[in-house]
Amino acid sequence: MKFDAPAGSNVIDEAKVVGKPNTRIDGPLKVSGKAPYAYERHDVAANQAYGWVVGAGIAKGRIVSMDIDDALAAPGVLGIVTAPETEPVAKGVGNNVSAFGGSEISRYHQAIACVVAETLEQARAAAQLVRTRYESADGRYDLEASRENAPLSGDPQTSGDFDGAFAAAPVQVDSTYSTPGESHAMMEPHATIAAWEGGKLTVWTSNQMVNWSRQSLAKMLGMDIADIRLDSPYVGGGFGGKLFIGADAVLAVLAARKVGRPVKVALQRPLVTNNTTHRQGTIQRIRLGAQADGRITAIAHENWSYNVAGATGEEATAQTPQLYAGANRLVAEYCTVLDLPEGNAMRAPGEAPGHLALEVAMDELAEAVGIDPVELRILNEPDTMPGDPEKKFSDRNLVRCLREGAERFGWSARSTTPAARREGRWLIGMGVAAGYRGSPGMASAARVRLETGGRVVVETDMTDIGTGSYTIIAQTAAETMGVPIEAVTVRLGDSNFPASAGSGGQWGAACSTSGVYAACVELRRKIGEKLGFDADSADFVDGQIRAGNRRFDLADAGSLAAEGEVSFGEFRNGYDVGTYAGHFCEIAVDAYTGETRVRRMLSVCDAGRILNPITARSQVIGAMVMSVGMALMEELAVDKRFGLFVNHDLAGYEVPVHADIPQQDVVFLDTLDNVASPMKAKGVGELGICGPGAAIANAFYNATGIRVREYPITLDKYLTDLPTPA
Repeated sequence: MKFDAPAGSNVIDEAKVVGKPNTRIDGPLKVSGKAPYAYERHDVAANQAYGWVVGAGIAKGRIVSMDIDDALAAPGVLGIVTAPETEPVAKGVGNNVSAFGGSEISRYHQAIACVVAETLEQARAAAQLVRTRYESADGRYDLEASRENAPLSGDPQTSGDFDGAFAAAPVQVDSTYSTPGESHAMMEPHATIAAWEGGKLTVWTSNQMVNWSRQSLAKMLGMDIADIRLDSPYVGGGFGGKLFIGADAVLAVLAARKVGRPVKVALQRPLVTNNTTHRQGTIQRIRLGAQADGRITAIAHENWSYNVAGATGEEATAQTPQLYAGANRLVAEYCTVLDLPEGNAMRAPGEAPGHLALEVAMDELAEAVGIDPVELRILNEPDTMPGDPEKKFSDRNLVRCLREGAERFGWSARSTTPAARREGRWLIGMGVAAGYRGSPGMASAARVRLETGGRVVVETDMTDIGTGSYTIIAQTAAETMGVPIEAVTVRLGDSNFPASAGSGGQWGAACSTSGVYAACVELRRKIGEKLGFDADSADFVDGQIRAGNRRFDLADAGSLAAEGEVSFGEFRNGYDVGTYAGHFCEIAVDAYTGETRVRRMLSVCDAGRILNPITARSQVIGAMVMSVGMALMEELAVDKRFGLFVNHDLAGYEVPVHADIPQQDVVFLDTLDNVASPMKAKGVGELGICGPGAAIANAFYNATGIRVREYPITLDKYLTDLPTPA
């Protein structure tokens, strides 16, 4: 199915199943412990051995020697795979960073060996006996120190005369903000079981993008992709950290080949932090020039970030070309090379930290011109994409999000004077931020089978990383085939199934369901051919088919199967297909101790058709929780002497817990975007992290009168500046 024109009316518009609040069909398996995650799949291959990964003890340099004799002689040890004896293998599709092999060290805790033994305990004990000598080299680990000489990453986006317009603006904001590196901190670590059968390889792993990763393995190993099966039906969180093949999978594969048995490997938490990917830190300078009434005439957003050689930084300017009007513009990215672990996608890469700067700068501008922050954003709402006036918005309801959010949240009760509202010892503040996140179109395929008796089975390699894929795919098939959701079985995450869009980039839900819809349309047509009616004009309802004056039971078609794929045409290039939100927050700050508590949060979201309000709400609330972490506590602390993240566990790396999270509410406008996809749906899981952190920061300023521009907003940055307690 080529999606090459805006969607017209289709069977999904019936909305008998799609759009309804079905509970997650995988929920009972997960809460009962019966959903098999990668490391727990004890039954998939007999005689599994255990691998323990050894990480490098330096951040930059080379291995001089590695003594493994004592480790090999330890009880239960079956074999050891070492980096010096292995040719370096890159991660593959979309990523050329070395996953394993060679003597060169480019990051702390880089995997340098895998000890394989009969039990986990034996493997762990033997790993302590590996003796490695290094030759260290000087490295660069400080973004601030490298910022001045950071080269441009791509061409700046410019229009008009920013310098002239900014200099002439009667109201100016010129502020610099910084965000630290962040860890994905998912509950399930990177984990893999690998088994060889002759020249065939099966990998059971925790991965978001099955097709990408299968291609990567084939490239790494020099194998025919047809000889590799990758299976990932349940993923215990990824947030972008499991988009690519990692050291766990590579080492499980190499170790299984070496010892001649299936091998299972899970990365220890410190290696998850230092060895895999992370969200890079940023330094962002924003300049806003405006007329006295608040209309923006000049806007510049410059961002400095870092990565390994050949890779891009955390592109925090991503939302700035879309959000606000202003004829004179400058958007630029700079990326320096640091000898830290690889930076790569983490939930809403770019936009998430970018909003922490842009939306606070908008708050500063609102104060400078003396206008309400909600009204300032509405005043600067563009008609077309500001940086590309030829491009239209597919569907944009940001103003409505802000208006409805302000009314629901009770925004009118906000004190316009910072640090003026108190409740006993607590300073109370409210904040707002707008949110934007793109919604790309990615090709996605599925197979749908009609079984004898009328049951529908859907197979696609789409993954469910906690997002509700099983449920919304079942709803799509039920809607299209005219059966109850209970009559649909969904099978995911197996590379033997047709290749889907995968989970990433906020494209998963809309694209994977569109692929299932395309496959169901093909199955309907096959049924029509078999029973002798025009499927495109027939109604499939309640397990029956109504074609003119003829009636059939769906079961009359017997057993049939069809495959279908959605691909997205170039017409979409004429539109900015985005999602929008208005985020609101109220916080309380203890005037004596400085303790900050988020009291309530609201996000009003515009993301096209909402396929399931329960699963979508969970996604947005989860993103809002992550925003609390971004704003108030999360930081990968870099030891700039030795080049490692020192807080590389869940004790030192602070994330929000239940006690930190107050009342949260999510409202969906449930608009239909016929440019976005055949489902008229867009993604929403990353929109929820684009803006709430800035709303928290703005609320903190409203509560205390202190503007902290260095995230996270921790006690050491404001305690001495708190207003005198009443």
